[in-house]
Amino acid sequence: MPRPPNPEVRSKLLSIGRDVVLDRGFHGCGVADITEAAGVPKGSFYNYFESKEAFAAEILEAYWQSIEDRHGPILYDARVKPLDRIGPFFNAITQDHASRNFELGCLIGNLSLELSNGSEETRRRLGELIGRWEGALAACLREAQQRGEFDRARDADEVAAVLVESYEGAVMRGKVEQSGKACERFEKIVLPFFLS
Repeated sequence: MPRPPNPEVRSKLLSIGRDVVLDRGFHGCGVADITEAAGVPKGSFYNYFESKEAFAAEILEAYWQSIEDRHGPILYDARVKPLDRIGPFFNAITQDHASRNFELGCLIGNLSLELSNGSEETRRRLGELIGRWEGALAACLREAQQRGEFDRARDADEVAAVLVESYEGAVMRGKVEQSGKACERFEKIVLPFFLS
């Protein structure tokens, strides 16, 4: 009789496997690389995940959830004007990238490029996560509109989408250059342009 799945092993596969995928890319690593890094037998992977694509969807969720847990409160801090929350939120994410010398990029951006045409499940999860990100930003923008601090004629959802798209482009360039200059330009030029 097989042993029941162990939540600690599953958690280990997700956290360590996410780092493996972030470092090597989804197609640059196999299940054996993930299980070896996590120190678990290769065959046990499929006790926890139906497929490598299902694993990708789960590491994406865990990745974004960690960002929401650590940096999301910035966007909901009622002590700070809504427009003044957005820059620090992006800056906090940039600091995460800086801690790894801008070498790895964003898991959402990386897997968008690698998997959006090959895995419907992952593409759907990517869309959901980007939607959550844009929704949080749009909520700040709408709050600013209600307070008379942001033009009510502007489409908050559209501005939020452009901010996410612009930031992901900056992170991608930062990965290419292994530098924070593109993220600095995003904060210095893009944010003031769209939030004024």
